[in-house]
Amino acid sequence: MTKVLISRTDDRSIGIKGLIDNLVTRSDYHGKKVIVKANYNSDDDFPASTHPDTLSAIMEYLKNDAKAGTILLAERSGMGVTEEVLVNRGVFRLAEKIGFSVIDLDDLGRQGWVKIEPKGSHWKRGFLFAKPFLEADKIVQTCCLKVHGFGGHITMSLKNSVGMVAKYDLEDNYPYMSELHSSRHQRLMIAEINLAYKPDLVIMDGIKAFTTEGPHHGRTVEPGLLIGGTDRVAIDALGVAILRMYGTTHEVSKGKIFENEQIARAAELGIGVGSPEQIQLIPTDKASKEAAEEIEEKLLGA
Repeated sequence: MTKVLISRTDDRSIGIKGLIDNLVTRSDYHGKKVIVKANYNSDDDFPASTHPDTLSAIMEYLKNDAKAGTILLAERSGMGVTEEVLVNRGVFRLAEKIGFSVIDLDDLGRQGWVKIEPKGSHWKRGFLFAKPFLEADKIVQTCCLKVHGFGGHITMSLKNSVGMVAKYDLEDNYPYMSELHSSRHQRLMIAEINLAYKPDLVIMDGIKAFTTEGPHHGRTVEPGLLIGGTDRVAIDALGVAILRMYGTTHEVSKGKIFENEQIARAAELGIGVGSPEQIQLIPTDKASKEAAEEIEEKLLGA
């Protein structure tokens, strides 16, 4: 069993603090090197990119409540120049205000990447994974809730890990992202990236969501939910259930939720739980209980 917390709120500061307090032991983060992977794939407003209040709430918690030692945010944008995206999204201003460092993964030399070759994967020659995530004591991931219009079908916590992989190999220019996005195994390969690391905390911001198109635009709905846990499979499965509640694409709507290729492959690899029955959904208050019951019904019934 894995527990996933759900909070119905429009106050990210209070909601995220409540989720984290129920998911982590503060002393485990004290003095530790913590790295955060947010969602800055493109220079577009939430839910395309991490909402500034979400990043602020997470970073302030790590600094002031958990008293982490070193706090980093590492990012690589897929649709745009990473530095420009981070500047325009206000990440550097927030880093200066709160006191954390920003790593532009596009600036890493070859020594900043580690070759990962999962056994039986669909990657032709493995992939390069960003070393800063492997060198940290704790990894925190925050993702958005949306569909993916370029072959991934969904882009939540599993898909957010693509930003930890190099676009190409600096030694021979091998194009990892071109391989990924042109492969008929794209969704399986996305899941396989997640073998490279294990997050200590995942926060999904589902206050708004894209139910069509994606990942940088689409039909927007407002579930008004924050979701927290440590199991990427469970969190993404709940995300699919929520999208289905609002009406979404054919690819995301069809079949059982655990038959979604990203989710199924990740479960097969042991990255997370293997069935909806293994998810314990915990509402944080009375207002969240109704939403949790509706999501659970959709999750178990599909």
